[in-house]
Amino acid sequence: QVQLVESGGGLVQAGGSLRLSCAGSGRIYSLYARGWFRQAPGKEREFVARIRWPALNTDYADSAKGRFTISRNAANNMVYLQMNSLEPEDTAVYYCAAGSTFRGRGVEDYDYWGQGTQVTVSS
Repeated sequence: QVQLVESGGGLVQAGGSLRLSCAGSGRIYSLYARGWFRQAPGKEREFVARIRWPALNTDYADSAKGRFTISRNAANNMVYLQMNSLEPEDTAVYYCAAGSTFRGRGVEDYDYWGQGTQVTVSS
């Protein structure tokens, strides 16, 4: 059994920054794909960023490239999403995800999900 728990969401003004964290437990060592998705009200869940474990290849959605950075701490198996220059369009519930293999950017490419953390960016 794998569990993922996100934290770090909140309210921030446009142009500000937040750092999201994802704590993993269980057989997380067998999950080679770790990523972040987001879902705004009335919209589909969309890819934000991913990182390959343990090679640490990274990939970003166009909306995140240059503003967001995904990283990890090998000592505690935490994955982070540093978000800078936030805009109101970034407002969504952000989900931590993990997969057994490093495949694509789709929701179907991941096997485990956290409960989500709300990020709200005000104008």
